[in-house]
Amino acid sequence: MHMLYSLFTTILLCLLAPFLLPLALWKKKYRLRTLRRLGIGLNHRLQIPDTGRQQPVIWLHALSVGEVTSALPLVRGLRRHLPGATLLFSVATRSGLTVAEELITPHADLVFDGPLDVYWTVRGYIRLLQPTLFVLVETDFWPGWLSQLHRRGIPILLVNGRISDRSFDRYRRFSFFFRPMFRCFDLLAMQTRRDAMRLTGLGIPGQRIMTLGNLKYDTFPATDPSITARGPERRDLHLPADGPLWICGSTHEGEEEIILAVFTRLLQRLPDLCLLIAPRDPDRAGELVDLARRLDLTAARRSRPDDAEAAIAILDTIGELTSCYRLGTVAFVGGSLVNRGGHNPIEPAACGIPVLFGPHMEDFAEIAADLVQCGGALTVSGRDSMTGQLAGLLTDPGRQQAMGRAGRAQVETHRGVVTRHLRVIDDLLQQRTG
Repeated sequence: MHMLYSLFTTILLCLLAPFLLPLALWKKKYRLRTLRRLGIGLNHRLQIPDTGRQQPVIWLHALSVGEVTSALPLVRGLRRHLPGATLLFSVATRSGLTVAEELITPHADLVFDGPLDVYWTVRGYIRLLQPTLFVLVETDFWPGWLSQLHRRGIPILLVNGRISDRSFDRYRRFSFFFRPMFRCFDLLAMQTRRDAMRLTGLGIPGQRIMTLGNLKYDTFPATDPSITARGPERRDLHLPADGPLWICGSTHEGEEEIILAVFTRLLQRLPDLCLLIAPRDPDRAGELVDLARRLDLTAARRSRPDDAEAAIAILDTIGELTSCYRLGTVAFVGGSLVNRGGHNPIEPAACGIPVLFGPHMEDFAEIAADLVQCGGALTVSGRDSMTGQLAGLLTDPGRQQAMGRAGRAQVETHRGVVTRHLRVIDDLLQQRTG
């Protein structure tokens, strides 16, 4: 099946190249990266550290920003646990690469663009990198790529694996295609029992599936609490120095209108309230500034140092949201008032602030349910519900603190995810060299 897939993608690329290549070169967003991901100039571009191949070479791959931040605790742990290993980290998207260059570079030997799933391109990457182990973070499944690694006897590990409702439906519908792909993995380390059960439901052998938890529980190591103190301050965000701060992270279109309407209502009771909105797509920052203006509100953008101080800040940079949560009084996790599956609530909970999210947390259902059950989070259904919950929280410091402590304690009880992954990696490396 995968040989036919590789043949099909190669023929398709050859047929479409005359049309796609000029478009890729014309679009600033894709310029150079397309050529790089096709492996052109790979030998000159990737200088692999020479370790004499006596130490393992671990190739990790992440799709974009979310997966890069998920991988950070594991990369840090690998560097401490295997100081002599060569750690190679590839990313699929431009924004993901930007974040990886900042967060991953201090701990890895090389950060670079991952290959497109074209046979000769993947083959060139594998020949050059010569990985001892391949680690895929969460998603970005490419059948040809995985098949080539598998045929060469390179162990493949999925970490932080999760399967959303939409993905599960697709995998079941086309199981004839996806089942062989998942069987390329030596081990699939899933976030939750629900994710693991879905894999067994697809016919994947149970001995290849493990539930190791979410790596983001170890984003802020208990041994290094100073990590939470790094990042922009309120003045860097153009926010006033004082007043409670409501942080809305990873918001989507359709949510900001509700957020700004709620903020307008809350200002009547809390005139010193400030708001930080971090849209999932930073390119939408201009839309949000215009939306605020239509409501007679003023918003400043993080990326514009000359913007005047304002009660509303738009975080239109990449990779800074996690460090901003430490500044907040309360947080809202986006993608949950609209049907986008929600985003990860662990980061604000780890910073010890109350967490709110909408009813659509399907992609993080177990984590969200645990936070609600322990008292660290609340579910809101819309504008009125959000206004009521926020008004109660923002005028009750004792309740804020209690919820923050409960959420942080929940995160603390789930620490150790990296350690469990390192044990699995040790086993795979021993099998490879044994």
